[in-house]
Amino acid sequence: MSSCPCRATKNTGRQIARFLNGFARQALGTTILFLASDGLIAEDPPVVDGNQSISIDLDGTPLTITTTSRLAGAVHSIRWRNHEFIDSVDHGRQLQSACSFDAMCDEPFWAERFNPTEAGSRRDGVGQRTTSQLLAIQRDEREVRTSTKMAFWLAPGEKSEGRSALNTRVLSGHQLHKRIRLGAYDDPHVIQIDNTFELDSNQANRFAQFEVLTGYMPKEFSEFWKVTAPNGELHKLDDGPGEQPDPVILSTPDRQFAMGTISAGRPDWIDSQAGYGRFRFPSEQVVKWNVVYRYREIPSITKPKASFRVLVAVGTLAQVHSALRKAIDGKLVPLTRDGF
Repeated sequence: MSSCPCRATKNTGRQIARFLNGFARQALGTTILFLASDGLIAEDPPVVDGNQSISIDLDGTPLTITTTSRLAGAVHSIRWRNHEFIDSVDHGRQLQSACSFDAMCDEPFWAERFNPTEAGSRRDGVGQRTTSQLLAIQRDEREVRTSTKMAFWLAPGEKSEGRSALNTRVLSGHQLHKRIRLGAYDDPHVIQIDNTFELDSNQANRFAQFEVLTGYMPKEFSEFWKVTAPNGELHKLDDGPGEQPDPVILSTPDRQFAMGTISAGRPDWIDSQAGYGRFRFPSEQVVKWNVVYRYREIPSITKPKASFRVLVAVGTLAQVHSALRKAIDGKLVPLTRDGF
């Protein structure tokens, strides 16, 4: 799962400790999963039930988000008015997060070569298991929190577009801590997603690419839009593919169903702006949007974590446009320097 180029197949210490201690913990599993093709092994994840759902009333109909153990707590489904917004097929097509690093390699960067991914690996395919490990999950009526150790998208020895994986294990040392809130800022159309990427302290990198959030959607969300800043106007967006600087919306042709996204917070040490991608994959019959940030530090990255906030709006095209316009105007999100 990468953001550029994009594949349709899936594509701090005390704070983290307090976060994990807030969960009800259960016994660790002891079964071993053998990956016979290359002799690597991965321990089974803790026995944590990732099959959870939260809902909110949206215009008289529930807006429901569902996570699953199959995807290590990543979002499998978003439903409203009996309509599915997520095309969850393999272990890459979800509403989920990922990151990529150069692993100190001097060759041209290719995201999938060292690509920790929330929901699992390419090898997990359409199966019922994930190589990622759901460490903890906590849910209430409108909020779900997860902590996940991310699998590498490629197994050692696998290739992406002829480029070999740089990782030597199937399970990375990178963790993702996520909070999903429905009805953020008293708007039932707005889903607030706070992500903290906790980086592997044993892995040196000079370059990081954070696919803070991506949404794979059914092909009927065939119209691409952008909301321009600072005036918040709505304009049709061509197929690209790739990133551009304006928040994006994907909608059905009748404009009765839409999902859009806008970045609402990033670490103060990342001085670049968000890239908003859109992609159409006709043969796979899926479309995708994403929110991406990049960071480079020489001789190597010293930051232990990176926290981001993304807002996702769901509703009709007009409703989603209105929510993103408010976010651009600064009416929804008071940002803080130190995270969330």
